[in-house]
Amino acid sequence: MMPMDEWKHMFKLDPAKEISDEHLEQICESNTDAVIVGGTDHITLEGVLDLLSRIRRYMVPCILEVSTIDAITPGFDYYFIPMVLNSTEKKWMMDIHHEAVKQYKHMMDMTEFFIEGYCILNDESKAFQKANCTLPMDEDVLAYAYMAEHMFKFPFFYVEYSGTYGDPNLVAKVKNELTNTKLIYGGGITNAQEAKAMKEHADIIVVGNSIYTDFREALKTVAAVK
Repeated sequence: MMPMDEWKHMFKLDPAKEISDEHLEQICESNTDAVIVGGTDHITLEGVLDLLSRIRRYMVPCILEVSTIDAITPGFDYYFIPMVLNSTEKKWMMDIHHEAVKQYKHMMDMTEFFIEGYCILNDESKAFQKANCTLPMDEDVLAYAYMAEHMFKFPFFYVEYSGTYGDPNLVAKVKNELTNTKLIYGGGITNAQEAKAMKEHADIIVVGNSIYTDFREALKTVAAVK
């Protein structure tokens, strides 16, 4: 398994959406560095377990991005824990995490858990609205990135445009704020050209929605950045 600090590309699969066995096989055999299971709406333990069991037929590393406590389950290689830095509600930064630790501390191997400092930048997205975020100015995003690395020592800072292709210039500025914290970019990548453009700045790109809207183009994003 490739060390995580060498990863460049991840696919994100939504357990609330349908994907055929054929498409799932192509995703898992695509040379992507990992597959993330995660989403915003209608995330159930049943859906997570079903998708996990299907991905486990392949050798690709499998990550659960935790969005609801009820859907946490053993069996993943890693667990990514979002802390939404531009949320106006403390629960998305601390309270949900506190409750999860109370319930699951006895089964948590902290070598498998990684905190993501999240900054959601699409104010029309479900994730933005669910986390009750405020839309930050560029200088705010840069300050969040600085906090993620120097104050919180997060391993990842995730710039999330959630369905919309973001601003490469802002992503470049964010990258300049980070040395040890890895920059993840997600949002609106639909083809190889967009993937390559964002990978010039981000350490890792995440491709999600286009799996369900233009599968062939989504697959091409792997070779574009590897």
